[in-house]
Amino acid sequence: MGTKKLADALTIANFAGLDLVLMNPGSERPVGKIMDYNKFKYEKSKKTKEALKKQREANKEMKEYQLSAKIDIHDFETRRKNAQEYLIKGHKIKVTIRFRGREMAHTELGEENMLRFAEALQEYADIESKPVLEGRNMTMILAPKKNEGGK
Repeated sequence: MGTKKLADALTIANFAGLDLVLMNPGSERPVGKIMDYNKFKYEKSKKTKEALKKQREANKEMKEYQLSAKIDIHDFETRRKNAQEYLIKGHKIKVTIRFRGREMAHTELGEENMLRFAEALQEYADIESKPVLEGRNMTMILAPKKNEGGK
């Protein structure tokens, strides 16, 4: 519509039943737009929600599962089932074992449990990083398998 005085712009917006919205207030010549402000706010919030949703999908969460060197079969199976669900959703899994006291003398038992956990989930996950002992903690990361052939 070109350059208008503020009073003229407000009159035109009022006559059209719309709002006069200031688009960039910091410039030399402020730019305004005649529009339905509520619709503008709604569409803007919808775009930000969509952007956040896509960002979440791009950055899948990493779920952590804690095992122990002497874990029982039932506890192991429960953690395996939960991890399997998250792997199917596309999340990465971090498996952690914390060695307490004399368990530090038998870290190979913890590593066996981790590898058994990875083997139980081999249909759904690949080992991204092998079991690594850092102080009293041993960690391993499992990543979901890529869908081959459009499965």
